[in-house]
Amino acid sequence: MHLHRRHPWNLSPSEAIALQQELRTEVVSNRPIDLDAVGLVAGVDVSVKNEQSQAAIVVVTYPGFLPVETVLAQRPTPFPYVPGLLSFREGPVLEEAFEKLKSEPDVFLFDGMGIAHPRRIGIASHMGLWLQRPTVGCGKTLLCGRYKDLAEEKGSSAPLIDRKETIGVALRTRTAKNPMFISPGHLADIPTAAELVLRCSPKYRLPEPIRLAHNAAGQFSP
Repeated sequence: MHLHRRHPWNLSPSEAIALQQELRTEVVSNRPIDLDAVGLVAGVDVSVKNEQSQAAIVVVTYPGFLPVETVLAQRPTPFPYVPGLLSFREGPVLEEAFEKLKSEPDVFLFDGMGIAHPRRIGIASHMGLWLQRPTVGCGKTLLCGRYKDLAEEKGSSAPLIDRKETIGVALRTRTAKNPMFISPGHLADIPTAAELVLRCSPKYRLPEPIRLAHNAAGQFSP
């Protein structure tokens, strides 16, 4: 798959923050995803074990969720764990995995944040600039912002607000389970990002493409 490479990855944390401030101005987070035109959805996740990072991208049909392609990449973890700088820890191995991808997914769902990020450029937004395809951030834990209580039923949602700005939604993808935190990555908007994630979550809390990618990323070779 063709990538639009934007920068090298060997940056210090302070340089990474400065780059985020620069790149955030290019993120498009108000463009609806054409859900009727979606035929392939990719789930993206990275696991780390013994300082080795393994990326998995699983492409499935939509709405059937039949696996089409799975690619893996593994390399030493290059960057310390710093909240808000996940893309610099996972970006290099993701770049390697994306280069292997033969499919052309219509949308990428990331295990991580989009604009629901202190500098509005989580991993789904950052890598969206490299992919130039619609991307959606699907966070399992809250990184920033606040939301009001939401009902226990699947499909319930509440706006995620940070500094008086709506940056995503808290979305219940399974009844009585903790919500997911959904935000546009790039070339997406909040309503269609949330609707797509809900449609991609027929059974589990995690959207099916991400669940498959999570399982694949966690299977390290001996």
